[in-house]
Amino acid sequence: MTNALRMVQTHPADLGGLDPEAIAACLEECVSCAQTCTACADACLSEPDPAPMVRCIKLDQDCAAVCAATAQVLSRRGDPAGIVAELLALCEKACRACAEECEKHARHHEHCAVCAEACRSCADACRQLRLHLG
Repeated sequence: MTNALRMVQTHPADLGGLDPEAIAACLEECVSCAQTCTACADACLSEPDPAPMVRCIKLDQDCAAVCAATAQVLSRRGDPAGIVAELLALCEKACRACAEECEKHARHHEHCAVCAEACRSCADACRQLRLHLG
């Protein structure tokens, strides 16, 4: 059992009928994707000629920020502003855009292949949790 799942299960506030494993899985994917995108942006900047990768770097940074924010919101209970579903949709969109861009460079830069995979996995987890929200 992961720490994320343990925290979701031991939090005293009600989950509102949501599956704790779906929440924990999405949370873990968001944290992993944020780290992967941050590392990918740094790796792109470390390439001999990073100029052709500017769009990739920017999408990596945006995706990392959105994933980190999503993980933080998912770590708390309640949704007083009703934003969780919209945030999950935004995170999915950011991840898919980043994955598409990274895939353009994946053949020549393995770090982009790794990042694209992480982004797709996170996008899928966000979609699954959003479906659980109803």
